[in-house]
Amino acid sequence: MTKAEIHTGKGVMKVDFYDNDAPGTVENFVKLSKDGFYDGLNFHRVIPDFVIQGGCPEGTGVGGPGYNIKCELDGENQYHDKGVLSMAHAGRETGGSQFFVCHSRSNTSHLDRQHTCFGKVVEGLEVIDEISQGDKIEKIVIIED
Repeated sequence: MTKAEIHTGKGVMKVDFYDNDAPGTVENFVKLSKDGFYDGLNFHRVIPDFVIQGGCPEGTGVGGPGYNIKCELDGENQYHDKGVLSMAHAGRETGGSQFFVCHSRSNTSHLDRQHTCFGKVVEGLEVIDEISQGDKIEKIVIIED
């Protein structure tokens, strides 16, 4: 199982990826992380009791890596619960680098099978609630078994 540590000024979120359910999305996120794409980017969108979102190189929510990836919506873990990482997009098949982490299940069920869930925070859940708009992703460290 592929894992990651998302380092922020508010703490570290440890993630287990859904390698089987969203292999292409995980592969894309891992590649971008290893390339340092996310280092220093901000969380440009923070909506309490909904999501924190980052991964835009412009810092505004309009940028991406210069390409799109396919949605992977058929796996068993396609449910937006607290701590779930999911790919942001502007419509099907338009994701790339922007991702969000869910605050809770109460306001995210409408995202199920619309956005690709590709991992979950398994340690450091409290960090999600500490992130404010503009906080930076210091680095993402990938751990492969």
